[in-house]
Amino acid sequence: MSPQWSNVAVVGAGTIGLSWAALFSAQGLKVRVTDPRDDLEQAVRDAMPLLAESMQADADDLLSRIQVTPDLAEAVSDVDLVQENGPERLEFKQQLFAEIARHAPARAVLASSSSGIVASAIAGPLPDDVAERLLIAHPFNPPQVVPLVEIVPGERTSEQVTEAAMEFYAALGKTPVRLRKEIPGFVANRLQSAVLRESIHLVLEGVVSAEELDAVMKTSLGGRYAAIGPFESFHLGGGPGGIRHMMEHLGRGMAKRWDELGRPRLTPEAIATVVEQTEAAYGAGPDAHNARSRARDRKQVAINRISHDQR
Repeated sequence: MSPQWSNVAVVGAGTIGLSWAALFSAQGLKVRVTDPRDDLEQAVRDAMPLLAESMQADADDLLSRIQVTPDLAEAVSDVDLVQENGPERLEFKQQLFAEIARHAPARAVLASSSSGIVASAIAGPLPDDVAERLLIAHPFNPPQVVPLVEIVPGERTSEQVTEAAMEFYAALGKTPVRLRKEIPGFVANRLQSAVLRESIHLVLEGVVSAEELDAVMKTSLGGRYAAIGPFESFHLGGGPGGIRHMMEHLGRGMAKRWDELGRPRLTPEAIATVVEQTEAAYGAGPDAHNARSRARDRKQVAINRISHDQR
């Protein structure tokens, strides 16, 4: 990690914020975590063992570089980067960043983990000297093990800050991808939403159960997309003729199928069906969550390792 980055602040200690704190600490950074929750210190301590295990790190070692404070001004003072993880409400984020900017150094990069709100909207009421340092750095859950970070600058974000953010997250071992255009939801969540919409439709139509649909995904598209993306997959599927052959021979039928995709309505009954089937398959409550999280993280780390070795 470059000496340029030594102190970071994590604002918001929910699932994403705690994961960021663990990752930052694992990379040797000094981390200040702030949140108005009454159990902040206990929440950080309780979260670290599972997060440390996912990174093959030591929980006490991670905690040794994490300072907990309920005082936002103290948390962001003298830091190089602020990672905000507050609620997905535009006015809340606007007010929060205004407060952060009052206390953080003028050099600090202001990054939001927002999963859908664009930087230009958040920066709307903020002065230029703040807006030029504000961008989206959206991780994919869980941030400590999933490589992707979507870097989405706003209309007034400076190029220097954008490049610095790309370098920072790459130095963490992440895969930062810069979006060329602001769009609500960004890329990964829009793709996830499209898949989840059809998944829910198929379950509600009784085509498969929730567990069976997951089996289909894990034994087909999930494994394939861990190795190659949709466009490369389509290109290879066309043989020597590649994507040109696929478009010429299958494109029209594929476009027709788009019109047949479901548009499920999340009525109380639909939600109950999805929830009941998912909980029946995977359990519910803290013990089930922790066990499934451990299994997920082990698999993700193994996939990351293989993907890195094959680059």
